[in-house]
Amino acid sequence: MTGKTRANSDNDLAELSIATAGGLAFALIAMFLLVAPLAGKAASTRDYVVFWATGQQLAHHANPYDTAAMGRIERNAGLPAGYGILYMRNPPWALPLALPLGLVNLRVGALLWSLELLGCLLVSGRLIWEMHGRRQNRIHWLMLSFAPSLCCLMVGQTALFALLGLVLFQRLQGTRPFLAGMALWLCALKPHLLLPFGAVLLLWIAVTKSYRVLAGAVTALAASSAVAALLYPAAWSGYSAMMHAPVIEEEFIPCLSVVLREWFFPRSLWVQYLPAAVACAWALAYYWRRRHTWNWMSDGSLLALVSLVAAPYCWLYDQALALPALLDAAYRTRVRSLLTVLAGLSVLVVAAMIYGFKIISGVYVLTAPVWLAWYLAACATAGASKAGIGAEEAEAGKRVADELPGAAAVRGSH
Repeated sequence: MTGKTRANSDNDLAELSIATAGGLAFALIAMFLLVAPLAGKAASTRDYVVFWATGQQLAHHANPYDTAAMGRIERNAGLPAGYGILYMRNPPWALPLALPLGLVNLRVGALLWSLELLGCLLVSGRLIWEMHGRRQNRIHWLMLSFAPSLCCLMVGQTALFALLGLVLFQRLQGTRPFLAGMALWLCALKPHLLLPFGAVLLLWIAVTKSYRVLAGAVTALAASSAVAALLYPAAWSGYSAMMHAPVIEEEFIPCLSVVLREWFFPRSLWVQYLPAAVACAWALAYYWRRRHTWNWMSDGSLLALVSLVAAPYCWLYDQALALPALLDAAYRTRVRSLLTVLAGLSVLVVAAMIYGFKIISGVYVLTAPVWLAWYLAACATAGASKAGIGAEEAEAGKRVADELPGAAAVRGSH
């Protein structure tokens, strides 16, 4: 087999794998959207029910962390007795996000919430595709089939909102810094997932004097916190008490930081934050070496993945935030078989969920490190010269990278 024939074969297999995975994911999403609003049990056994119950409390200016009230609402909605009482663990500035759910019933809210999450995923994928030059291939279909994104949509979690915030920041920081800062409010719905990313962000703001980004972020956080205070004035004290409850602190979450604590220091909660602290130190050094050519799409991708691996706690659905980095590497790699591998890994994780591996299964401890390993492998081949890959494509990729939002601004500021 000649090199050109092998390259064409790899391209065909990659395209087929991506199309197959994307098609299956689309069918799964369509089926889910049809079932979720019709089956009350499907809505009440998802994490969505806690956001709906929180919205019901907020609509009456009641305590969203009241054990008795939340338990009554969730049980009446159909949450099985085997589940403990659920609370919205996002910081109080996220409470306004749940308020509209307090104005509708469980099933209507389930449909609207699912459509919002799906919209966040589709808009994020569209923006990533545009930032990479609207390439005429099927790589962007990986967005639909990425297992953590599907998991987030199915359980009704908020990581897809954070994903949209991350992508909007990458898209707008070079041209509309204030709006880019406001978009970070969506990332702040789950701040623990991006601690090293946030540390570099603050240093980058100081070094590049991008204070409009900071102003946008502060404005959005202040506004949402003020709304939360109007809805329930004691929100912060209630949130603090809820997060320090033993059932929360001792919960097993399948990620490296929690496993590290469970294995070596089961009673020391601070151990969960040790990997994040080490990752923050690495991230600041990583940025400083690249500060003169820093680009939030290419350089920030590795930062986001390391942040997820080192997060003090991170569920499978939270790893939807890895999508921009993985798509960035997928567009840049010259080894097409790696795209087949990524599609296959997502299908494998989805199969594990369907087969019965629950979200708390230790199987998912390895998923975040696997995404990071795949990213590093793909980036290592980004500059490789492969048969069948012409100089024109390589030059086009270089032009797209140069045109990424913020690239010119970063170069000009130094």
